[in-house]
Amino acid sequence: MGVWDLLLVGLVILLGLCGVLLPAVPGSLLVWAAVMWWALKDPQPVAWWTLVGATVLMFVSQGVRWALPPRRLRASGTNRRMLAYAGAGSTLGFVLLPVLGAIPGFLAGVYFFERLRLGRRAEAVTALRTVMRSGGSSILTELFTCQLITAAWLGAVIWG
Repeated sequence: MGVWDLLLVGLVILLGLCGVLLPAVPGSLLVWAAVMWWALKDPQPVAWWTLVGATVLMFVSQGVRWALPPRRLRASGTNRRMLAYAGAGSTLGFVLLPVLGAIPGFLAGVYFFERLRLGRRAEAVTALRTVMRSGGSSILTELFTCQLITAAWLGAVIWG
């Protein structure tokens, strides 16, 4: 597979990661489809195992998301800027403290946004709880799954 093909797959994965944070964009489906396209174009065992792992992660993620409360983010006052803070925090946490840092990074992003918006610590913590109960946990689950798939794809491309 050529450099341009890998770049295109990477861009679709990046679009999918951003799409997780936007309503009506099938972000996780884009990430999975990009990995599938890569595996079909590069028929090596590592590519197929990455696709199998991505598929299993997607099924597990969907099962977890169905068990969580439905998304009612608009009712809690969530906007795109807050989701951008949460996504940036999760990505930064994923890179700085590999894999597990995504969860506290997401929470820190939401908290930081609410702290800037509301000004007081107690109000920001209350707003964070409200966001997580009204669908933030579902977004975190989907984003974390897509980040794991992206990391597996990057590892397979670099070391595979």
